[in-house]
Amino acid sequence: MHHPFASHPRNRPAPAGPPVPFDPEPAAFLDGPAVPPGAEPSSPADVPRWRDLLARTSPDPTDEELRDGGTFEVHERYVPGPAGAPAVPVLVARPAGAPADAPVVCHLHGGGMIGGTHRTGVAGILREWAAPLGLVVVSVGYRLAPEHPYPAGVEDCYAGLRWTAGHLGGSGGGPRRIVLAGGSAGGGLATAVALMARDRGGPALTGVLAMCPMLDDRNDTASARQMTGRGVWDRYANDVGWACLLGEARGSADVPPYAAPARATDWSGLPPFYVDAGAAETYRDESIALADALWRAGGDAELHVWSGGFHGFDQLVPDAAVSRDARATRVRWLRRILAR
Repeated sequence: MHHPFASHPRNRPAPAGPPVPFDPEPAAFLDGPAVPPGAEPSSPADVPRWRDLLARTSPDPTDEELRDGGTFEVHERYVPGPAGAPAVPVLVARPAGAPADAPVVCHLHGGGMIGGTHRTGVAGILREWAAPLGLVVVSVGYRLAPEHPYPAGVEDCYAGLRWTAGHLGGSGGGPRRIVLAGGSAGGGLATAVALMARDRGGPALTGVLAMCPMLDDRNDTASARQMTGRGVWDRYANDVGWACLLGEARGSADVPPYAAPARATDWSGLPPFYVDAGAAETYRDESIALADALWRAGGDAELHVWSGGFHGFDQLVPDAAVSRDARATRVRWLRRILAR
């Protein structure tokens, strides 16, 4: 069994082979002022400081910024949470004039299970997905670890999906087409919620878009070891997220697939997936294994591994050529999946 958090790098195994080189264009970001010392949490006790740093360096967009001069109607509300739990905050953004039965992206934010809000990453989704494709975006806020360990966060996400499916459609009920989407922790949560929706009899999903998903609490893939100490959200930071979410259970035989989807043994009966990751990041091999498991179960999965990409490269260095390719490819998949 893995210790839930090994506090110093020398307590961890050596990297597995030489690291994958970064694409030169986004790599310049890693040496710049945008990545200050202490940019990632060093231990569970360091999470409050890290959250404060995130809030100062990447502030949440305001409603006015998200409305983009009237392009979107934006409002926030609280919806019923899991049984016995608080209400769940959701942000709803609808393109002005969108029909009642417009397709919906149910977005689950990133942040290593320990940071972020339901406004994290939404501005880019509205600009790049919702505006050109006419999508309504529902971004779900979920309780964060370590204050709220598993299963609080994933159950909040499932509650947000259930509300979305029951309340955003036209006169015929809920929306006809819902895509679950998320990056990093949000990609892992989207995968877990898709498993929940299958096992609990709904809601039905049109697809799942899992960007560099956080899937495996064991944190011991070749890519995790190979990229230790390099790039963004390496194996050390990933340890912190999983330790906060699962505590002593992390790495044991007792971790359920709704907590760490890499633990799932049944991948049948799931909607089409889009999975991507950078070739030079912790989550590369977890992402490849997810797509492979879906294919082996007879499912529909599209996988992209972007050469030289570190974790979150497409958001942190959006104008790099590989970043533009990654973002455009997701939009093309969304367009295809929603046209089926």
